[in-house]
Amino acid sequence: MRLPTALLSLAVSAALLVIPQHAVADPVPAPAPPVRDFGNGPERNEVAAGVPEQAETLRAATGEQQVYGRSRDRGYPRQTKLPIPAENPADPSIRRGLVPYHGIAPKLNELQKRSNRISAEIIGRSAQGRDLYLVTVTAPESAAEVREQEKIRDRIENDAADAARDKKLAKRYKAPLYVNDNIHGNEWEGTDAALRVIEELATSEDPKIADLLARTRLYFNITANPDGRVNGVRQNGAGFDLNRDFITGSQPEVRAMRQLMIDAQPVAMIDLHGYVNGTLIEPTTPPHGANYEYDLFIQNTYANGLGMEAAVNGLGYTFEKDGVRPAQIPFRDDAEGWDDWPPIFTPQYAPFHGAVAAHTVEIPLRVNDNNEQVTDEELRRRSGINTDVAAAAIRSTYGFVQAKHDKLIADQIEVFRRGAAGEPSKPVPLGIVPGFGPEDVYNTTYPRAYVITGERSATAAARLVDHLIANDVRVERAKHSFRAGGKTYPAGSYVVDMHQPKRGLANVMLEAGADISPRVDAMYDISGWSHGLLWGATVDGVTSSVRVQSEPVKAAAPTGSVPHTSGPLALKVTDAKDVQALNDLLGQGVTVTWANGTAIVPASARQAARTVSDRYGVAFTAAGSSSGVPLAQVRVAAAVSADELFTLRELGFAVTPVSTAVLNAGFDWSATDVLFVSSGLSYTALNPTAKTALDTFLATGGVITRGSTGSTFNTAAGLLTATGVAGRSDANGVVRVVSSNGPVGTGSPDHSFVYSPRWFTGLGAEVTVEQSYAADGPLVSGHWRPNENGTGGQDAARGQAAVVSGRDERGAAVVLFGTEPMFRNHPKGLFPQVARALYWSASVTGATVTTP
Repeated sequence: MRLPTALLSLAVSAALLVIPQHAVADPVPAPAPPVRDFGNGPERNEVAAGVPEQAETLRAATGEQQVYGRSRDRGYPRQTKLPIPAENPADPSIRRGLVPYHGIAPKLNELQKRSNRISAEIIGRSAQGRDLYLVTVTAPESAAEVREQEKIRDRIENDAADAARDKKLAKRYKAPLYVNDNIHGNEWEGTDAALRVIEELATSEDPKIADLLARTRLYFNITANPDGRVNGVRQNGAGFDLNRDFITGSQPEVRAMRQLMIDAQPVAMIDLHGYVNGTLIEPTTPPHGANYEYDLFIQNTYANGLGMEAAVNGLGYTFEKDGVRPAQIPFRDDAEGWDDWPPIFTPQYAPFHGAVAAHTVEIPLRVNDNNEQVTDEELRRRSGINTDVAAAAIRSTYGFVQAKHDKLIADQIEVFRRGAAGEPSKPVPLGIVPGFGPEDVYNTTYPRAYVITGERSATAAARLVDHLIANDVRVERAKHSFRAGGKTYPAGSYVVDMHQPKRGLANVMLEAGADISPRVDAMYDISGWSHGLLWGATVDGVTSSVRVQSEPVKAAAPTGSVPHTSGPLALKVTDAKDVQALNDLLGQGVTVTWANGTAIVPASARQAARTVSDRYGVAFTAAGSSSGVPLAQVRVAAAVSADELFTLRELGFAVTPVSTAVLNAGFDWSATDVLFVSSGLSYTALNPTAKTALDTFLATGGVITRGSTGSTFNTAAGLLTATGVAGRSDANGVVRVVSSNGPVGTGSPDHSFVYSPRWFTGLGAEVTVEQSYAADGPLVSGHWRPNENGTGGQDAARGQAAVVSGRDERGAAVVLFGTEPMFRNHPKGLFPQVARALYWSASVTGATVTTP
């Protein structure tokens, strides 16, 4: 993370005056920022020591014994002898005539021997521990030339106004291009196309290639998802679709890509996917992300899209002869349904780091599904065509960067200049490219600043601040209390000045978002998200001017504490870190009692409390005479989605995956406290023995359910008297909720997240409403329309029960979720609600039940 050149330029702002620690009337300029690098220089280690998220990324990239990566003191080439993975004859790439994962490192080692234009490095490791390979292709550079390039890159971001005035800058600067390959593991051919193009560039004697490499650096992430490549699946080894994880950054592969984009600062990028016939080349249909500098983005992305289309069609493949349809550009050829609204995709995240042209490219011929009846020869024919298409897209893009070198650099500078100047969101002129009409215009209103406090949870505020910093968003910390927007904020509050180069990224994460239901009928993926509303911190947007004496931070201040008083301690579970700390204590065998959202820890465990307080940044308070029911480590049998399994384990719960097949094969329930059902378990599909065993468990164990599968299970198993009602299946976003003081609702935030929302009617006397959708309209941001028959819309959900709890007559304590509190590991502030459900369900199950 680079520090700002002029301390965020806050002191001279017209709307917001942030007074740096140096002075009030006459600020002293900050020292020049250090230069970032990918690797093991002192600055990277210093940052890693201060920011847990970045430290984890660095550890994933380096390992405990061997340090990989780049040093600021080295020129190009930076050639690393890559370790060779064990040969895997079962790698599914082989059947398709493609390079298996174990063949990539030998190929790169061989290319490095052949050419001084090639540098291969390891920038991270996958969820299952496989190396992530970065290849940089450029003309050789001395260490001094590398430092000069880094200084220019730093000026572009941190002093964009000055960089824009420098007419000689573009001539001295190598435009960075980023090619991302194989982010979906069973969309293979981008990797092979990249290796082909790298070899061409390494060995070409064409003067045009020499000119390209003298003025450009090309960065290739050879396989962004080696786990998926080896396993023949879309997801990584943790079950995540990596192309949905940007801005959340839950997976190590995504964190490595994120750091690469921050450090390389590409002017253009392409992300190679499959399979859409004909080849689909972005730009996209509406709705368009409102936080981009879209006038700059659409011009460059459309122009490069046209070039890639011509290159792909120019290969000469036809539908009649080869089964290949002409390429298509959604922006031009479709009305909606392929949008760039959410920043979760690689090409929709990259523009926030300066990419003024960014594309998903979907190559044409499917080789990944239901191909058991397809011959090896046919698969190889298809993959060969796909590799040709992907290589053509890469060549066209580097030709575009070569031809538009100066303009792309100037446009990147302009993105950062507008952000630093705090200019209003710029409406894109109609007709800026052919077909750009009113339906394409999306803008936002930037606040003057965001203020982040620990009013609700200091731990959550610290995590959010660290996450912002890891994404290269600048954050300041107030040295004294101050007023803003009619509210007084304490010293130590965090300020995100929206006069900063990457204000688009700051805003897209922190703003509430918008309800875009009226504007389009179909969306490609999620439509609502908000770190500000869903991550558990208190985040206020400030539109008026504010004076605050502050200093830039590299990491949030520590938040853990244990009071010096004697006696038992209390830990209120309001954040995911609180859950982790509590589960850590339970795992150590500490005697804990549970009192409606608060854990009571005996005085004898004070040292253990100090340890977890420091480890997780949680704050204990004096418990006084508080008491509760005994709580032990909760053992969960989970028929859940991959993201839920990941989150439950991340929170520290002991989880055993189950399914219909597992239960039918015979399952020992003696080591289970709670059954969690959201996917892959049908009560009616259980055989008689499995049903009997499950029914016996329900006399002593608890049940948590979510979604359609969970609601169906509840009804079929005869648990709570409640009818699940389905909202429109693709509805999703951030919703307003009202929580009760019940065992699950107590302490919950005022917002939740839904995907395929549900609510519950016909509630029995044994059922308590823990949380309801807001009566004045639930959706804050996202997309939620009714079905064609008028059912399932937002209005139908008003005031309805979203989360309920109750006791089954057999003894089970049951919670039904109609919301998505663990969706893709994103809504961190909702995780404690799930934990409270598990703790309550485990701690009260088996007690005497009085039937109404």
